[in-house]
Amino acid sequence: MSSADAAWLHMDRPTNLMVINAVLLFDEPLDSERLRRTIESRLVERYPRFRKRVVESRLPLLAPSFEDDKDFALEHHIHHWALPAPGDDGALRELIGDMMTTPLDRSKPLWHVYVLDNYGSGCAVIVRMHHCIADGIALGRVMLSLTDSSRRAGIEGARSTGEAVDGDGPLRSISRPLMGAVELGRRAGQTIVKQGLDVAAHPRHAGELVGEIARDAATVVKLVMTPADQASAIKGEPGISRRVTWTDPLSLALVKRIARDHDATVNDVLLAAVSGALRHYLKARGGSAPEIQALVPFNLRPLDEPVPRELGNRFGLVFLPLPVGTSGSYRRLLAVHRRMDAIKSSREGPVSYGILEAIGMTPTGIERRVVDMFSGKGTAVMTNVPGPRKTIYLAGAPVRTVLFWGPTSGHVGMSVAIFSYRGEVTVGLMVDARLVPDPDRIIGRVEKELDALAALAATSRQHGPRGRSRGPARERAEGRPS
Repeated sequence: MSSADAAWLHMDRPTNLMVINAVLLFDEPLDSERLRRTIESRLVERYPRFRKRVVESRLPLLAPSFEDDKDFALEHHIHHWALPAPGDDGALRELIGDMMTTPLDRSKPLWHVYVLDNYGSGCAVIVRMHHCIADGIALGRVMLSLTDSSRRAGIEGARSTGEAVDGDGPLRSISRPLMGAVELGRRAGQTIVKQGLDVAAHPRHAGELVGEIARDAATVVKLVMTPADQASAIKGEPGISRRVTWTDPLSLALVKRIARDHDATVNDVLLAAVSGALRHYLKARGGSAPEIQALVPFNLRPLDEPVPRELGNRFGLVFLPLPVGTSGSYRRLLAVHRRMDAIKSSREGPVSYGILEAIGMTPTGIERRVVDMFSGKGTAVMTNVPGPRKTIYLAGAPVRTVLFWGPTSGHVGMSVAIFSYRGEVTVGLMVDARLVPDPDRIIGRVEKELDALAALAATSRQHGPRGRSRGPARERAEGRPS
């Protein structure tokens, strides 16, 4: 097991399990036997980690390993349940929240699939996989590899949609910076050795290399020095119970039009809407609405290459300050856009991955303290995954909606996950039930925030070139509290 994978394995706590939870909703029942054959051929046989269990080393400082489960059987991992009455979204939300607090059995491979009958006229499928198997982007592509582009596609030789993820979406003291600096220094040293001949032949490259190392060191210091978010109605010591909810499907065309009219990206618009929803919730709870830090996964794996059979984690985490304290819908969008641009041009993603690798090589006690320090800086995890543009089919049944929630580590108690699929966008929210007992109040505000941005865009089109004027609509948006 790589040190990065080991880090995610050891982050498990009763209050925060490192399990990625995904849900697929259907308007018709599934063929259980066809689903079993699909999982066997496209998941278990294709990716060895799904038939391996985790074994901890008996020697200190040595990483855990994946070993074949000699008693592996699909029936240990595929379960057929009935959703409790009344079989609606409310019952499903309650069940998912309860499942999120249930640890995976480490004597077996760390994944499970649950087929739930009695969900309206159809069914729901819940997939739970431990983060040590792979990162969310990789697991998303693995799950899509189980699906087909048509209802009649068979298992043998069927063309799956597994690689059809389109778009680019979107942790002691300062004197001893995390041991991540040590790892980065080691990597820098290796880079120097590998490029030694080139530097000798082209001395100007030496200056460029030194500049890269200096920038990475400065990034480490920045990550360490980022102040922790203050306590609020959505930030505090998390408990064990979880609650989940999600929006109705939102029009992706509307979100794209808002982004185009404001010279922003789809991700900017959605994050601005979430920021506005959090602002209104905090103010409604009678508190202030401070700026908060979101932990945003930064994919480091090329999307145009197949997912490797060994899977694993290959991403970094970056801090995105969400403008929750900013009034005005347009001001929030502008702030998100500016901050996202800064992240895209920074080294925070690769450097944080190096830090994560270093964390995975430390004793558990030190690892826990480092994770606590970094997670204390943030309030929520924000993930945006672009999915297929057309309908996909699992075991012959069309998938209506895809939902997922990334895990939260340490002191973080909120996860926001955005997934786009066949022209629609769904925003999923997972919260600590003690801190946020009423998550529907947050999720219900997201659509209103999008409507406000759409209205601003429509007005601005009447006052000059699209997305570039500073007409009355924008000035009113900047000056109007909301």
